[in-house]
Amino acid sequence: MSVLLLVATLAVTACGTRPDSGSQIDPLRRDFAMREAESLRARGARVWCVPFARNLSGVEIRGNARTWWGQAQSAFDVGSSPSVGAVMAFSATRSMPLGHVAVVSELVNERMLRVDHANWHRNKVSLGMAVVDVSENNDWSKVRLESNPGAFGSVYPINGFIRPNL
Repeated sequence: MSVLLLVATLAVTACGTRPDSGSQIDPLRRDFAMREAESLRARGARVWCVPFARNLSGVEIRGNARTWWGQAQSAFDVGSSPSVGAVMAFSATRSMPLGHVAVVSELVNERMLRVDHANWHRNKVSLGMAVVDVSENNDWSKVRLESNPGAFGSVYPINGFIRPNL
């Protein structure tokens, strides 16, 4: 069933139908986040998902990605539906014990979006990486990421989306 959904989602995307996302990532924030990441690499430092997501989204949370969802509960608008500029908070797993955070950069359709994030590929920034909702209830609680063009990897649990305070 998930494979069929993925194929259908990719087919709809290839046809060019996408809902209006209503907004875009602030280009000044993106430029700032990219400059900071490049500065870290130039100094031989690691580019992590947390500072990149914080710089890109404006969600001012500190600590490992696995703690963001809990910290966000009383300070930010949180929920299970994606929106451009929101931070997608991945749950910690055995293979990802510190969790992960990524910023929604585009809503493609009801079951696919794109994210900008850092350190999915070691010490690199990935822009516009496709993410497919593979949850049984269409609630974005489980996703697969396009790790390489056209190749979607493992299923990852998602806590939800953290929206920046305006």
